[in-house]
Amino acid sequence: MDLSIFVTYWPILVRGFGMTVFCWILGTAFGMALGLAIALCQRYAPAPFRWLLQIYIEIIRGTPFLVQLFVLYYGGPLIGLRLDALPAGLLGLTIYGSPYFAEIFRSAFRAVPNGQIEAARAIGMAEPTIIRRILLPVGLVSALPALVNFSIILTKETVILSIITVPELMYQTQRMSTETFRYLEANLVLALFFWFFVEVISRIGRRFERRITHYLIERP
Repeated sequence: MDLSIFVTYWPILVRGFGMTVFCWILGTAFGMALGLAIALCQRYAPAPFRWLLQIYIEIIRGTPFLVQLFVLYYGGPLIGLRLDALPAGLLGLTIYGSPYFAEIFRSAFRAVPNGQIEAARAIGMAEPTIIRRILLPVGLVSALPALVNFSIILTKETVILSIITVPELMYQTQRMSTETFRYLEANLVLALFFWFFVEVISRIGRRFERRITHYLIERP
């Protein structure tokens, strides 16, 4: 194993890792926000709109992310949607993640005791206030482990963005291995970077879960 190649290639590897983190943060944030909106619409929107949302969820969950990304990036121009690689990648991650986040939020909302919601309505609390004060805080506690778990899955999906030339970590390690023919070292550094990344996310998620649970217990 020749570790000296990292002396030459560490700047592009660091830039690639930074791009991976950037894509993951925005893709996860936008996907989670869209998923939350879908889950709320599934709960409160009229039935025809809920059916359309369910069709969207089934289509996205039933097709591979690679296929979705190809259709978005290479098929988009056929309908006038021309995106550079990075915006297409971020939009692809958002679309891919949103149905999974929506299902997580939907299950979490169903776990909120109906008694709490009915009591809030009985004292005249408006529905937006119920969502903000009861549905979201209580549902988030049960949803958080699943949210963290799927966020970790999205970190690994970022490698697919290299297919459309987003210069994330996979793209940069492929470049290094192509130029040096050192495939073992390239894949080793890729595995180590992702192991570190996933470990950090897991620890942050567990800490956040403890803090939210403590807050809800202590809240009057």
